[in-house]
Amino acid sequence: MQFTPEHRALQDTVLRFVRERINPFAAEWERAEQFPSHALFKQLGDLGLLGLKYPEEFGGAGLDFSYSMVMAEALGECSVGGVPMAIGVQTDMCTPALARFGSDELRREFLAPSIAGDYVGCVGVSEAGGGSDVAALKTRARIEGGDYVIDGSKMWITNGLQADWCCLLANTSDEGGPHKNKSLLIVPMDAPGVTRQKITKIGMDSSDTAQLFFDGVRVPRRHLVGQEGMGFVYQMMQFQEERLWGAANSLRALDRLIDQTIAYTRERQAFGRSILDNQVVHFRLAELRTEVEALRALTYSAVAQYVSGKDVTRLASMAKLKCGRLCREVADSCLQYWGGMGFTLDNPISQAWRDMRLVSIGGGADEVMLGIICKLEGTLPKGAR
Repeated sequence: MQFTPEHRALQDTVLRFVRERINPFAAEWERAEQFPSHALFKQLGDLGLLGLKYPEEFGGAGLDFSYSMVMAEALGECSVGGVPMAIGVQTDMCTPALARFGSDELRREFLAPSIAGDYVGCVGVSEAGGGSDVAALKTRARIEGGDYVIDGSKMWITNGLQADWCCLLANTSDEGGPHKNKSLLIVPMDAPGVTRQKITKIGMDSSDTAQLFFDGVRVPRRHLVGQEGMGFVYQMMQFQEERLWGAANSLRALDRLIDQTIAYTRERQAFGRSILDNQVVHFRLAELRTEVEALRALTYSAVAQYVSGKDVTRLASMAKLKCGRLCREVADSCLQYWGGMGFTLDNPISQAWRDMRLVSIGGGADEVMLGIICKLEGTLPKGAR
């Protein structure tokens, strides 16, 4: 992927936004376990940052996917993980299918105000009985007159407490098997029968997370995204962008952890010399930096191929897998070199250690990525899926 002056200008804009509008307030939002998403998203919308890859007729910038990845990487400058994750849900997780397959009417009603920052969106796939096993979801939407009537629940929904709408994956028939009986529906979160319950987490505290309940919720049949029965396929496509976003978002954050650890261990003295002077420490940090650069190369390659129209399921899965593993490895190694200071609550390394643990789970667990890669490599046992 080649960086143009336009990419650099976008990067500078996002970095300035993070340093001025997010990081000064991040500690307060962490304590509140929520940030003011409507206010912050409106500021992002006013700068044109919520619809970089979406059509201009709906308020987007009409750029290619590489610009979304530049923004994702720059958001790694955030001192907490929850805020960029919530922004990523808005830009690259709940909106791709709507933008690509939704009717013009549906896009005017939900995509345009989301790009403007007037609406906050969320995506409803995971359920209490299964997260990564998308085919096994139980939420149902039956047709009754001119409406879909939805019953079920969704779990671990980022932006769920403040969202105005949800891109919901539900079973809409009993035919065709688990990959052909699902559809994506746009559900207004103020619809009668929708209730929300807060979920408390061990990290990503500034991002509100909810369990959503749907009890006889009615939405017009025109709220169907694309074709009925194609929801599983559409969601798999959304996952590709989500996984590439997650990999790109981790890069700057990982570099920042290593930078902070180098600075701290250079100053910290033990047994007559700095911690950094120990070969085991500076060799390890050199190794971790090399791993981050390898992830960057893999991610950039996947993005470049995606922009050119190629299927990047294999590379996106590899990038997501490597990203999750490396987030855990870098955060844990750096925390070790900070010693007792790394175990304090307000330390930037412990913050990352808590937040980054989610990367190996959300958007498809490491084990799911391994299964996808094995399937594409032809190494799965007979009968496995």
